[in-house]
Amino acid sequence: MIAYFSMAIGIDKKIPTYSGGLGILAGDTLRSAADLKIPIVGVTLIYHRGYFRQRLREDGTQEELPEEWNPTDVMEFLPHRVYVDIGDENVAIGAWKYEIEGISGYKVPVYFLDTDLPENSPETRKITQYLYRGDKRYRLMQEIVFGIGGIRMLKKLGIKDAVYHMNESHSALIIHELSKKMSIDEIKNRCLFTIHTPIPAGHDRFETNLVKEFFPEWDRELDMTELAFYGSGYVNGVSKRHRDVSRQMFKRDNIDGITNGVHSATWTSPEFATLFDEYTPGWREDPHLLGGAERVPPEVIWSSHIKAKKRLLEFVKSDFNLNTFTIGFARRFIGYKRADIIFSNLDRLKSLGDIQIIFSGKAHPHDNEGKSIIKRVINIARELNGKIKVTYIENYNIGIAKLLTQGVDLWLNNPKPPLEACGTSGMKAAHNGIPSLSTLDGWWIEGCNEGITGWSLTDDAENLYDKLGNEILPVFYHNRTKWAEIMKNAIAINASYFNTHRMILEYNKIYKRMGGNSVIAS
Repeated sequence: MIAYFSMAIGIDKKIPTYSGGLGILAGDTLRSAADLKIPIVGVTLIYHRGYFRQRLREDGTQEELPEEWNPTDVMEFLPHRVYVDIGDENVAIGAWKYEIEGISGYKVPVYFLDTDLPENSPETRKITQYLYRGDKRYRLMQEIVFGIGGIRMLKKLGIKDAVYHMNESHSALIIHELSKKMSIDEIKNRCLFTIHTPIPAGHDRFETNLVKEFFPEWDRELDMTELAFYGSGYVNGVSKRHRDVSRQMFKRDNIDGITNGVHSATWTSPEFATLFDEYTPGWREDPHLLGGAERVPPEVIWSSHIKAKKRLLEFVKSDFNLNTFTIGFARRFIGYKRADIIFSNLDRLKSLGDIQIIFSGKAHPHDNEGKSIIKRVINIARELNGKIKVTYIENYNIGIAKLLTQGVDLWLNNPKPPLEACGTSGMKAAHNGIPSLSTLDGWWIEGCNEGITGWSLTDDAENLYDKLGNEILPVFYHNRTKWAEIMKNAIAINASYFNTHRMILEYNKIYKRMGGNSVIAS
């Protein structure tokens, strides 16, 4: 059995226990495991008030509101209890169970740990209230519940002899818990660790005084990433580029690379799913078959796309035109992703002609730079006064992500290298025939076939205008057959490879090697 620990898991828009790429990837991973009948369970926290519901004021200021939802609508509360010491309190932990059903009916359970129980104090009941909120103390308490409590809950549920996959280092206290009964060599035979970001803020470190409050025997800083390294027999980054960046960043040459993917059936529009059923039957079970999309007639590709685009624009409820070239940019708003780079030279942007742009995404509540970028995008949209139509869809979630990655004409991504570990939104777009225009970073170094599956960007904003004006827009408006061929290539070359079926099968080789006879995986 594999136990997959992820601080966030994005399964359904009705379960707002995710904020972005890490959580969505975790959900897609578990969906593919269910399709492939891989014996795995997911472990995460419940977050009764979600990440946050985003509301934007008229001036573009982001407000964070609680995401109200009711777990009883979508999952089952289990009778099991385990306990962890947090300071002077013995904290009770319960669990909610959600089942992901695969294509053949095989089910993968996901356990959402919960401290909001009557027997706990008011402070510890709040541990599972918010995702990525609060101070360092709050985060450490969450990670105690997650790592230590997660192992204890699995044992209570009868899952004792597992391979533990840490999806980022938030669950690294797994190693502390296992060390009570295992040697470090035994632990390394059971643990693997996937790093997700080169951004320092993504790697939790807790100073000695705080750690001693919860672990009196601890006499040093607690670096969760170093702890995960220490106890893992296998470590990987999430793209080939990220593997190389991580080796340099952490001064370790034993970091592997397994490039992320997306769950094909989840992110493919109804129109393209119908098309794939006809031209590439069996693609849901084996997305590699999407390579056969090259057989689809160009006019069928285009008509399917237009239906998805129409659905998006109906949701936008703006004066956007169905026939106008539409760019999509949607992801977490943080400085290095540079959402506003397309506005670097407004005169050049306006000179490109007939385009419209749709933005969406949240900034972390404590990220003032990310919030200021949202504000800038909204204010520039107003300044353009319709010369270039721009809209911003607030409260980005799975549902909005599906509409955008299925309905725009071009997916824009311009992170500052080498800070994009992978990026999966462009993979979602590719499943719907939408090419990317992106900086050569993360997955796009592997996925970009210039002018065939999409286009690359340099680190210069002027290059963005050059690519749009000289290469992309002329094809879109004046050579529809060639544009449809590029769309087919995005599916046949990129979607057929950058999917979580391929990814989880790569991980499964590691699971088998580490787990020996205890892991019976397909």
